[in-house]
Amino acid sequence: MQPGRPTTRDLVIATSAGDAEVAYDARTHTRFLLILTHGAGGGVDAPDLLAARRVALELGGSVARVLQPYRVAGGRAPGSATRQDAAWVEIVTALRRRARGVPIIQGGRSNGARVACRTALDVRATGVVALAFPLHPPGKPQLNRADELRATGVEVVVLNGDRDPFGIPEAADAAEVHVLRGQTHALKSAAAEIAAVLTPWLLRWSGQA
Repeated sequence: MQPGRPTTRDLVIATSAGDAEVAYDARTHTRFLLILTHGAGGGVDAPDLLAARRVALELGGSVARVLQPYRVAGGRAPGSATRQDAAWVEIVTALRRRARGVPIIQGGRSNGARVACRTALDVRATGVVALAFPLHPPGKPQLNRADELRATGVEVVVLNGDRDPFGIPEAADAAEVHVLRGQTHALKSAAAEIAAVLTPWLLRWSGQA
């Protein structure tokens, strides 16, 4: 299942919003590229992102974990969604050149999941992994963001904790909505369940199923 050991590299990608930093686990003969990013004030070592990385590498994929420009610059809020999405498209375009001819799957946690959904068509993603998708701000269910899931144009798998104050998408909002029992928005202790859910999706999206 693992065609060669991955080589880990630290990359810097220039964008219109500033530099992005990428932890890139690359295979010479990769089956797919999974591109992941963080929540609004977080980083690329969040437990759920590392769980997704681990299963992707086990299935023979390459993985890029992207620290977005506003975080590299020290910001904790992403600011303009338009600017954030434009920078993300530039990042994915640059990474695609390093993995030509293989499926690109993108995703992230929380705000990163929103970015992945909003840009899926623009970057020609094969599928989207949405971890801890923030359906609405805590205590404000009227500010529903389900349209971001529904408008991706590709299949989305959502993994949310049943104790998430940001809400849980409905089953109709994505190809699959998996609820992780006992988990909060952080998804700190769900690595095994995340791997079990993502394995068939990554296999199918990469043409291995």
